[in-house]
Amino acid sequence: MKKDSNPVFRFGLLLSLLLFVHSTRTLAQEGLGRWIIGVQLDAMPYVFLGARFHDLYYTYGTAEDEREFDYTEGSEKGPKHWGELNKKWAACNNGDMQSPIDLSNQRVKVIPKLGDLKRNYKLCNSTVKNRGHDISVQWEGDAGSIKINGTEYMLKQGHWHSPSEHAINGRRYDLELHMVHESSDPSVKYKIAVVGLLYKIGQPDQFLSKMMSSIMSMADKKEDRNVGVIHPGDIKMGGRKYYKYMGSLTVPPCTQGVIWIINKKMRTVSRQQVKQLRLAVHDYAQMNARPLQPANLREVHLFGPRRQA
Repeated sequence: MKKDSNPVFRFGLLLSLLLFVHSTRTLAQEGLGRWIIGVQLDAMPYVFLGARFHDLYYTYGTAEDEREFDYTEGSEKGPKHWGELNKKWAACNNGDMQSPIDLSNQRVKVIPKLGDLKRNYKLCNSTVKNRGHDISVQWEGDAGSIKINGTEYMLKQGHWHSPSEHAINGRRYDLELHMVHESSDPSVKYKIAVVGLLYKIGQPDQFLSKMMSSIMSMADKKEDRNVGVIHPGDIKMGGRKYYKYMGSLTVPPCTQGVIWIINKKMRTVSRQQVKQLRLAVHDYAQMNARPLQPANLREVHLFGPRRQA
């Protein structure tokens, strides 16, 4: 009698194959790879166990589980654990000046003057990038700057969060744009200034409309598209009132000492545009707003023109 007709031998072979398929199923569920034999792993019939090992091919590829952090509630890489994922991100858990916060009337101090905030933007070549956790516009070169109390901060990039990260009196809105500026002056203590714009559902945002085809062309892909020369002034701010406070970056490494300027005037964005931004990013970031952080007695100033008597 041939060896492979032995019932014990056949049972052992069958058990080994079952364990092999189970282990590869587990790997696939963890995002480490997939079968490339034309059969979906979750639907693979167990009659396939009759195939020999050298007829099986397994590939390891880049998967979303390789992301550094995410926004998923209860995830091991979610906002509650950001500070544990990398020692350089400790401020995400331990910082006492974290963003975003609720811009509550109870903590806002009204300053009846315009404040020393000046914008001077320029036409500049730009690229739209899908970073997985958000969609950003990056200006390549001199896109101009803002001046805060005489210090110049150069515009580097803008990106969107949905829903909004900052809240006003407990309410979060549909979208928030962050325009990130940096100072190269070595004598300046606070190197980063972010201008935030809040959006509610309404008419489409014209700036987003210009770039939406490029954004959707790289949906769920970490890619970029050159979109030519764009003037940052095309991002309409409107209004002359703005909140100002000291906070942090809202993504790891959660660097503190960031000057936040939040425009009080609400802009509008269409429901379809918000949906498209969410579809474009990776699944773990479709709701890419960090939870509100404790204010810890920080002052929030609301600057605006003095009322006429």
